[in-house]
Amino acid sequence: MTGVVRVEREIPVPPEDVFDAWTDPESLSIWMAPPPIEVGEAECDPQVGGRFRIVMVDPTGAMEHYGVYEVVDRPHRLVFSWRAEHLGTLETRVRVELTPTDTGTRMVIEHEGLPVEVQPPHAQGWGGIADKLAAVLGTSA
Repeated sequence: MTGVVRVEREIPVPPEDVFDAWTDPESLSIWMAPPPIEVGEAECDPQVGGRFRIVMVDPTGAMEHYGVYEVVDRPHRLVFSWRAEHLGTLETRVRVELTPTDTGTRMVIEHEGLPVEVQPPHAQGWGGIADKLAAVLGTSA
């Protein structure tokens, strides 16, 4: 049985800035791992059919995550496949929706197709990533 992990955050910058953070490897290398994990490598080609690769590193080693962009609609939406070694051959999907608000952007991250047993740690992971992104963009505003 699979389901969806959903994380929402308000970020005090315009959707264009949030979108650009999701599609720039230098930016991804700063925030695209939940604390205390860090990003060892980040690569992306943000176009439909383009690939991304994020290597998250913690004291136990490196964890590679990769996928293919399916929708790239600046500054509103990104959809990409998501694969990771700890998920075996399972391919899941991540959707990022950005909506302008009076104070910046409402960001919604949905990760679908995750087995029930890995949903809680993924919810925690995406929450940590979203918090890191909001902090990075909030301090640079």
